Amino acid sequence: MNSRIAYQPHNTMRELIKDNNILLMTISRFGIPFGFGDETIEKVCNDNGVHIPTFLSVCNLLSGLPYDNNDISLESLMQYLTLAHASFLDVLLPNIRRKLIEGITSQDSGEIALMLINFFDEYVIEVRRHMEHENTEIFSYVSQLIKGDITNPFRISSYSESHDHTVAKLNELKDLFIYHFRQKENIKLTTALFDIIVCEKDMMTHFEVESKLFIPLVVNLEKQLLSRVESYKNVVQDDHEDVETLNNISKLSDREREIIRLVALGKANKEIAETLCLSTHTVTTHRRNISSKLGIHSTAALIIFALLHKIIDLSDVKHGIV
Repeated sequence: MNSRIAYQPHNTMRELIKDNNILLMTISRFGIPFGFGDETIEKVCNDNGVHIPTFLSVCNLLSGLPYDNNDISLESLMQYLTLAHASFLDVLLPNIRRKLIEGITSQDSGEIALMLINFFDEYVIEVRRHMEHENTEIFSYVSQLIKGDITNPFRISSYSESHDHTVAKLNELKDLFIYHFRQKENIKLTTALFDIIVCEKDMMTHFEVESKLFIPLVVNLEKQLLSRVESYKNVVQDDHEDVETLNNISKLSDREREIIRLVALGKANKEIAETLCLSTHTVTTHRRNISSKLGIHSTAALIIFALLHKIIDLSDVKHGIV
């Protein structure tokens, strides 16, 4: 295959593996069984219920090819990551520990050998804590996001930490054995060290999928949901303001409504007073109360308000008033 061109659905699984045999692990972690012969990626994924764009994005990323994360399924990606965690915790790391114990044959370094095994065990505890936290807390959070629930105050940016330390610790263990641990028979130990090298690279690519595919997708989903919440808040705020205005209108007395109507019809305070048999001072007081209740202070705005709330009809307004 042309290494500059990304894998496509029409490519066969055989082509994929020939191009990058490390993808055997990826295929397994998507829950795809072997024995697919010369079938295409599309056919194999469809037969096994695997989301094709997600599978291709992971394979392309891990092969250094152009990848597209616009159509990735977060559910499918989390299933892949969960199986990857199980692969590390239940298979790869326990096998390395067993091989390390079998590979340490020197009788002169028993105490140091025990320290090295303890170093590895502490590393495994750290990795387990990290991956189990993702399985339970992080993936549960993302599942809620997928359902449209963003009430949890947690944000993925607070978790998108560097994994360099985790990989570095495994590399330190390997270097201690290679450069500082002396024994004559090293065939079995070499096998364990080779597995550590493979696991180290595997861990780095795993973290790459998390940092370049998973976390950016979660960040985008958070932004979309937060934007919807903000829009909803604005609508609610507008509705609240409308309700508040209606409540204020309900507080208007019949007399105040009549004064609003006359103001909207272009009557001056003196004319309103004569029409309603009131003093000009009383009309002025009513108008002040109206402005306080409605938050409207200009005559032009009061006219528009009267029209909007059917206190007057547009046909009633004198020509040139509004």
